[in-house]
Amino acid sequence: MGKSVSKNIPSAPDADTRFMRHALALARRGLGRVWPNPAVGCVMVKDGVVVGDGWTQPGGRPHAEREALDRAGDAARGATAYVSLEPCSHFGKTPPCADALIAAGVARVVVACGDPDPRVSGRGLARLRAAGVAVTEGVLEAEARALNAGFISRIVRARPWVTLKLASTLDGRIATASGESQWITGPRARAEGHRLRAEADAVLTGSGTVAADDPLLTVRLPGYEARQPLRIVLEGRDAVAEDAQIWSTAKTSPVWLATAHADADRDADLDARGVRVLPLPAAADGRPEIAALLGVLGEEGLTRLLVEAGGTLAGAFLAADLVDEIVWFRAPFAIGGDGLAAVGAFGLAELAAARRFRPLRRLPLDSDVLEVYQRESLDF
Repeated sequence: MGKSVSKNIPSAPDADTRFMRHALALARRGLGRVWPNPAVGCVMVKDGVVVGDGWTQPGGRPHAEREALDRAGDAARGATAYVSLEPCSHFGKTPPCADALIAAGVARVVVACGDPDPRVSGRGLARLRAAGVAVTEGVLEAEARALNAGFISRIVRARPWVTLKLASTLDGRIATASGESQWITGPRARAEGHRLRAEADAVLTGSGTVAADDPLLTVRLPGYEARQPLRIVLEGRDAVAEDAQIWSTAKTSPVWLATAHADADRDADLDARGVRVLPLPAAADGRPEIAALLGVLGEEGLTRLLVEAGGTLAGAFLAADLVDEIVWFRAPFAIGGDGLAAVGAFGLAELAAARRFRPLRRLPLDSDVLEVYQRESLDF
């Protein structure tokens, strides 16, 4: 990556916003590739010129600050570092980034938001200030928190951020009465769905969807070949077929089976094929407990989970109040009440008990429409 030059230098507050937007754009490149770490961007600026920038690399290291400092070299001395998340202050698999910024002679650090990790929270900024580095906090904080909602969720709630993806007709149907579903939405909507997969740590579907559609759940966009998420199949009361095509790709792109029904012979066979089996407790209906699954995924370091499933599993996630965001693709036609519903029944008796979401954005995609909703009350 080359260095970019900023011309027509704006006033200081506007410059802070401008360069932090650059850092956030860089951070987004790491989404889906850096768990269990956050996706961070860093821009080194001196005399209004970008002298180095970077973002968290696949696997979570090197960190963004280290990447930007290496690109800046000696030009980092006296520069301002724009970082989308508080620089770390603890020794992990890499030395503290706060120490690296101090050692490089950075004069000022502008941070979008603090790091909720108790090993870091406030300590990185305190270390910088103690070394005489000027610190500015809260520049584009809301945008930074939204970008790293998954990391924050894992630290604060011990579970990943859950996005439920739905693709339906105007009347909320995902297939005809005969089961025909390909394709309800058009090429642009489907491409956007693949981009969502590329930014997720993992994509989850249910055994019913595997039986009906036999999906691969891979990212199939030009230039995104290396951005493949972990794929998780949640087994319901019926076992997943042994010849499902997703198993055959486990050694090239990881696959996990989450199940409440252990089968030693089957599980050993899947392990030999590269599939990891996650045992889970069973709910009253015999299906795995979703909350328990999310807890295990949080322990494994996953931060962003994309759910692409049929109506039964979509309804189960909503009924359990475990959906943080809904991404809904709508096609401009109706199927009717005998079609398969995008969200299955979950026993709601009163409107007051309904899960509420607020609209965030609406985007036309040729004849289709993308709508994004977020739960009204976040607990972090």
